[in-house]
Amino acid sequence: MNTLRVGIAGYGIVGKRRRHFIDAHPAFTTVAVCDRTFTKEGTMADGVRYYRDSHRLLDAEKLDVLFVCLTNDVAAEVTMAGLRQGLHVFCEKPPGRDVADIRAVIDVESQHPGLRLKYGFNHRYHDSVRDALALVRSGNMGGLIDMKGVYGKSAIISFGQSDWRSKRAIAGGGILLDQGIHMVDLMRLFGGEFVDVHAFVSNRAWGHDIEDNAYALMRTKDGAVAMLHSSATQWRHRFQLDITLEKGSLILSGILSGSKSYGAETLTVAWACDNGAGDPREQTTRYNNDPSWADEIADFADAIARDRPISEGSSDDALKTMALVYKIYCADPEWKQKWGLRDAEG
Repeated sequence: MNTLRVGIAGYGIVGKRRRHFIDAHPAFTTVAVCDRTFTKEGTMADGVRYYRDSHRLLDAEKLDVLFVCLTNDVAAEVTMAGLRQGLHVFCEKPPGRDVADIRAVIDVESQHPGLRLKYGFNHRYHDSVRDALALVRSGNMGGLIDMKGVYGKSAIISFGQSDWRSKRAIAGGGILLDQGIHMVDLMRLFGGEFVDVHAFVSNRAWGHDIEDNAYALMRTKDGAVAMLHSSATQWRHRFQLDITLEKGSLILSGILSGSKSYGAETLTVAWACDNGAGDPREQTTRYNNDPSWADEIADFADAIARDRPISEGSSDDALKTMALVYKIYCADPEWKQKWGLRDAEG
């Protein structure tokens, strides 16, 4: 496979981190980037060219692959532009501001069946998640009974970062769409699709026009129940997903991240006691490395090289996860009416 020429649209914190793993993979090399913070066009010391916007990047460069690391209001538009130009596209989550955005992208994707489109749901590539999923899918611990998930940080706007995430016109939503979407995606991964959703959504803590807390109670058609709390008032940053099975339980706690603020990444497996004493045998594994960014890039490169469908983070995954996010928003009638929202069916 020849080395593919990569352009990165959006060269902030995420775009720069993506580039590190793009250039570390033998199938890819970054040749150009764009970002609104550039005051002019030029060439970096390492030979990578830079532009002020995605239009110039796409017009001026001969690319094979486009990575979209832009704000939610333009992510779908630039993703579609890349597909129309014949490029394989990797877009960060979320795929846009609402369900309509990802549906528009899928319509364009369907017109270019030879191209690969992948979305950045990198939590699926953490070793703790992969090990837990293997245990669930083995069936050795029985069927799924319920899940309880908490994913939260202490603010909408992190120190030193732009405030675009606090503005509905740009972001489309708040903590649930920005960070909680990872937990929503994992709950779909472990439990399947949810047909009943109840929720409370609030912005009373920070007062932005997007949510700072979302609480959801959901059920699959098979009766498995999931409870979700996505929060921007979690003063001690937290990631935890408890999975209860018929013959035991799994606890995913902590997640290795760039901020290093979510604690150690562990998976605790408990096997139910035959006597019902409630003190089962447990085994905890600690994970000290985060392969998710590199493995996600490698999976994308493999899908392109082998001309195979995207297995994780496909446009269908993105659509179903976004649809569930909007089911949560719209399950709170006051929140739905306040912002004039429509769910996936609306």
